[in-house]
Amino acid sequence: MRGLESFARLLVEYCTSVRRGDEVLIRSSVEAFPLVREVYRAVVEAGGYPRFHVEDEELMEIFYRYASKELLEHLSPIDKFISENITVSINIISSTHVKPLVGVDPERFKVRSAALRPLTEIFMRRDGEGSLRWTVTLYPTRALAQEASMSILDYEDFVYRALKLHTENPVEAWINQAKWQEKIAEKLSRISELRIVDVDTDLTIRVDGRAWINDDGKKNMPGGEVFTGPHEDATEGFITFTYPAIWRGYEVEGVRLRFSKGLVVEASAAKGENILRKVLEVDEGAGRLGEAAFGLNYDIRKHTKQILFDEKIGGTIHLALGAAYPATGGRNISAIHWDMIKDMSKARVYGDGDLIYENGKFIEETL
Repeated sequence: MRGLESFARLLVEYCTSVRRGDEVLIRSSVEAFPLVREVYRAVVEAGGYPRFHVEDEELMEIFYRYASKELLEHLSPIDKFISENITVSINIISSTHVKPLVGVDPERFKVRSAALRPLTEIFMRRDGEGSLRWTVTLYPTRALAQEASMSILDYEDFVYRALKLHTENPVEAWINQAKWQEKIAEKLSRISELRIVDVDTDLTIRVDGRAWINDDGKKNMPGGEVFTGPHEDATEGFITFTYPAIWRGYEVEGVRLRFSKGLVVEASAAKGENILRKVLEVDEGAGRLGEAAFGLNYDIRKHTKQILFDEKIGGTIHLALGAAYPATGGRNISAIHWDMIKDMSKARVYGDGDLIYENGKFIEETL
């Protein structure tokens, strides 16, 4: 991939601001080693201490397939210590297989997700209090390109553009994106109730008193969204999602949810409905919204079945079942956080009764 040195600087200097004495955890598969090498170098030059953790889909499949129930329920004190003590986390998605767990009984995921809930809570708490600087990004692999129905060269170009590495100054490009998104976040922060209207969708969520976060590419690279944590007991109505909702390699298509008093009371899917129901049963918080967001990265124009990019597609919204980010003021607690995406090219959004968004874009005059 082109521009690996610029990519690494973006992650270390812009996204996570690594400084002397930081304990930096870098996660990726071996496929991303060319980028890992540049990130490792940049961390050392900044005075941070890098630790590289190799992730592998085959090893993960072995664990889920053969682990006893006791092992599935085990929370490693080492994993907990790392979660509590690292200063910076840089996670590089670089899949060699996009559906490694497709043959594993979903019930085993339910058991494991419940066991790992403390790690989710540690992450959410540290993110909220600002004691952990983190970013998630993606390195283009053949498996990811194939999943996106693209050639590897086309997919590299897609990633390159989504990260704004095609611009003369990527950092400046992200700063400008952030300024525009901040205007949107400020507008939304003055709204108490949002109503989303489209074919087979009429959903109302309450957001008063909740913070809208501007994803400027620092915690997700690429960035390009504004999001909040809706009131846990106030979502009413129904919504149908356009794109497949991906859960641990499973594709759940045509998801339709109906809410009453914030809780999912009806759930269906054209494909993978059994997976949807299993995930909703993980814990009490799994059936409530933890996030509502607008996708604003118009350099991303294609759905690729990779949530890091798909949730940022310009002209979409996404809602997440499960854990809320404390920084938003959201209080929902769950072992899951499952984003589901809806195309908004023909939809409308009303803020306290006023039309603020239509045909995939905010109405500039309202900002």
